[in-house]
Amino acid sequence: MRHVPLSIYYKVGHAVDCNRDKMFRKLFLVTLLVFATFASATTQKKEMAQAKAAIKAGKAVETEASMRTLLANPDNRSNEKIWLVLFDAVKKQYEDVNEQMYLKQSTDTAKLFEAAYRMFGVLEGLDSVDAQPNENGRVQLKYRRKNAEYLDAYRKNLYTGGSFFLNKQNYQRAFTLFSAYIDCAEQPLFQSYDYTTKDKRLPSAAFYALYSGYRANDHVATLRYKDLAEADTARLQLTLQYVADTYRAQGDTIGYVSTLEKGFDKNPVSEYFFPHLFDYRFQRGDTTQALTLCNRSLAINAKSKVAMLAKSAVLLTMQRYDECVQLCDAIIALDDSLADAYLNAGLAYFNQAVKIDNAPKHTRAERAKMLEFYRNSLKYMQTYRKLAPTRKDLWAMPLYTIYLNLNMGKEFVEMDAIIKSL
Repeated sequence: MRHVPLSIYYKVGHAVDCNRDKMFRKLFLVTLLVFATFASATTQKKEMAQAKAAIKAGKAVETEASMRTLLANPDNRSNEKIWLVLFDAVKKQYEDVNEQMYLKQSTDTAKLFEAAYRMFGVLEGLDSVDAQPNENGRVQLKYRRKNAEYLDAYRKNLYTGGSFFLNKQNYQRAFTLFSAYIDCAEQPLFQSYDYTTKDKRLPSAAFYALYSGYRANDHVATLRYKDLAEADTARLQLTLQYVADTYRAQGDTIGYVSTLEKGFDKNPVSEYFFPHLFDYRFQRGDTTQALTLCNRSLAINAKSKVAMLAKSAVLLTMQRYDECVQLCDAIIALDDSLADAYLNAGLAYFNQAVKIDNAPKHTRAERAKMLEFYRNSLKYMQTYRKLAPTRKDLWAMPLYTIYLNLNMGKEFVEMDAIIKSL
């Protein structure tokens, strides 16, 4: 029999002991992990039971806050039970206010709509968790059908709530609720309801959301649903007006002008789109486009005083003086209180007189024509002065020049004093 050294037995025994220790340590860690998981699950189950009891005990507000704190932890975001308890807490608040209203008890109506809004937020959040694929990569929706059916019955409260806050002039909250109503159409939770096609109130909700954003001076909110709001044809003119104002406030000239053009195309006699688009063209010296706008508007309403006055200003600028005077006389025949009609006619004659007056030399016939122009201008400019006494910047110098050339000494002295006081 071969002798085996004792050291060999020692090494083998030591190796066996080491392996046994490693196995025991692994077993201990697994046991500890299972125990910790079990303890955590037990603790969480207990917390959920306590939360449900708190809701029944009238502490729904506190429970909601507690559940939201738990969900703020990323590790809890996929915990369906927390979402469900949170929903129960919000739902209970809604039901409590609803019951108070039914019993005609004193209550805060705003709380009803706020709770309804939060109910949607909670179940939409739960749906995003429900839609996550399992370990096999498959999506098995447990809650969507039931929750969508439940919320669909309450969705009208988002619209009503938006109207409620709008009437209270709480424009930010109004926008929030109208926005929630509209966004349901994009939520996977409500995919089977096809709100985009079937909900005929979406365009009006979009208009009210746009209006709420406009009144809140929130440019982003105003423009968020502008395309959908344009489908509300009954309020299209207002929609385009608010959008145009918003683009102008943002300094977006392209958006501003394109919206004005769209509004003008739909209503060339609009008291908003025509004047604003005309001013934009005219102030930039685009007299051809400005005149085209006037003619398009007058083609629909030949007696539009706004369009007639605008056209007279263009004709004056283009030095088409005879046409300008003829148009101004037509305006005065319609309404003799419109000061600018007298101003434009007066300047049409005045400019022709000054052109002759500034020539290096002129014939007797030309001088006679010049004086005739000044006399024709005088009657219009004097009337303009009476109708617009504060606009000395517009009538003082022309009248000064006219009085000087027509040898009207007393009137000239008066006008000289006025000009010196400016």
